[in-house]
Amino acid sequence: MKFGMQTPFNERTPPELIGGAGQIAEELGFDSFWVPEHVMFFPEYASRYPYSEDGKIPGTPTSLIDPFMALTWVAAHTSKIRLGTGICLVPQRQPVYCAKQVADLDYLSGGRFEFGVGIGWLKEEFESLGVPWPRRAARTEECLAVMQTLWQDDLANFSGEFYTVENAQQGPKPVQQPHPPILFGGESKAALRRVATVGQGWYGFNLTPESFAAHLVTLDGLLEQAGRSRADLAIYVSPNRDHLNAESVRAFGELGCQQIITGVAAASLDRFRERAEATLARLM
Repeated sequence: MKFGMQTPFNERTPPELIGGAGQIAEELGFDSFWVPEHVMFFPEYASRYPYSEDGKIPGTPTSLIDPFMALTWVAAHTSKIRLGTGICLVPQRQPVYCAKQVADLDYLSGGRFEFGVGIGWLKEEFESLGVPWPRRAARTEECLAVMQTLWQDDLANFSGEFYTVENAQQGPKPVQQPHPPILFGGESKAALRRVATVGQGWYGFNLTPESFAAHLVTLDGLLEQAGRSRADLAIYVSPNRDHLNAESVRAFGELGCQQIITGVAAASLDRFRERAEATLARLM
């Protein structure tokens, strides 16, 4: 079993903590380092956060540092640990620019980037960005198709419902070929269908071994329909915090999870190291 770490950074996070957190994670043997994305938050919102009983995101977040900026900073301070977006809100982004950020980060990190993606849950964020909320799933798939031609083709061409690219060149290309792995977040049947048809992996969040097993039944059926199998995918899980222990790690592993990703955050490097060490001890 591999272990990853997810850490949010905001305006109160000093740059030395961002780079140092990556170094600590790498030193302690974590396999990957993940950073979430939201370009804005709202003190009041009608959208329902899918991972809490009251539908509200925990705490009172006001900002997050852009994940590509944060991960580039972490890449500059590390040499081995994998780097991931957990999760990049693809339909909110212009795909040509996003393709460039993904490729540049993979290039600068020496091929260490994993592209965790999702369709978003915060409608107010979409509205503030001027991005339509309806059909965001279709927009996501088209964004990824645009990115793939830019990553893979010397002369990129794409024509779709939302975007058109004609005879365009973009570089550098990603180090990982044909491109960095795309892992879909989400636990709905629609999200798992995207995993089965488009993705190279699944990043399940807030799961217990029991809910993970149930989702795998759905995923296996969708993979069979797509002519694929779980052997084609990376399967990562961020467990429900109440099920974050060595026993659940064994259970997740027996079910087919390849990597457990846990949240670690602190206001100082000393405290960050303490929490990271405690997390590993709890998992192992």
